[in-house]
Amino acid sequence: MNKLIKGLIYNDSISLSVLETTDMVNEGIKLHKLTPLTAAALGRTLTVCTFMSSELKNDTDKLSVTVKGDGVGGKITVCGNGHLQMRGSIDNPFADLPLRADGKLDVGGCVGKNGRITVVKSMGLKEPYSGSSALVTGELAEDFTAYYAISQQIPTAIALGVKIGKDGSCIGAGGVILQALPFADDSALEKAERVMNNFKNVSTLIETLGAEGIVKEYFGDVKCNEYHPEYKCLCSREYIEKLLISLGKAETEDIIAKEGQISVKCEFCEKEYVFNKDDVEKLF
Repeated sequence: MNKLIKGLIYNDSISLSVLETTDMVNEGIKLHKLTPLTAAALGRTLTVCTFMSSELKNDTDKLSVTVKGDGVGGKITVCGNGHLQMRGSIDNPFADLPLRADGKLDVGGCVGKNGRITVVKSMGLKEPYSGSSALVTGELAEDFTAYYAISQQIPTAIALGVKIGKDGSCIGAGGVILQALPFADDSALEKAERVMNNFKNVSTLIETLGAEGIVKEYFGDVKCNEYHPEYKCLCSREYIEKLLISLGKAETEDIIAKEGQISVKCEFCEKEYVFNKDDVEKLF
């Protein structure tokens, strides 16, 4: 089960979020046939975006995040909502690279160092909120830390990890995220900095302790709220029909004339929707 545990620490001056997203990453692996490398890249992005979705105020609010670098994996796209229903894709799911010198997956090489993170939040306002920042290392934890510092001016510490077993499945994925509240003093910030040194191998801690175990081991008796995010694609035939209608009758009929049918595959769940001539005529 995926989990997100949230609470306040250090005299309620630092917000704590611990995420366990192993099942979510395994769903992504199953749907997209990910390599260990692309599973790590997409899994880390799904994890931090689950945290970002938990910041949405309303269930109907929506989040869309793209990580577009110059690495072998190509663009990563993750979407979520206030219900913590998450979904994601990576352009080149079969991409692979040799392990780094320290024996770890080269996520930085998969994502790339040259590019940007773009975050769009739709919160029922006339215009959606949009923020962006440059990639720093491509390892994603540092990149999203920079995003929060630059785009939202919130001091944030992020540890992310995805551990892949010998059979290609995920055996531990998640993260620890600390954010300073406006009244956090130097003592609290120093404690937060020290404790984050324990999470350099956070995926192994998720595998062995789980989210609750991490909270108990490193933060003690903290009053927390627990949430259960999930990998859930929200595509439907009705949604695809609206997209075709937006293309216009002339263009859809032109595609039917050339191809014999219109085939649309969802980038998040790989489900294919097929429309023939009769289907298109009914739409208009």
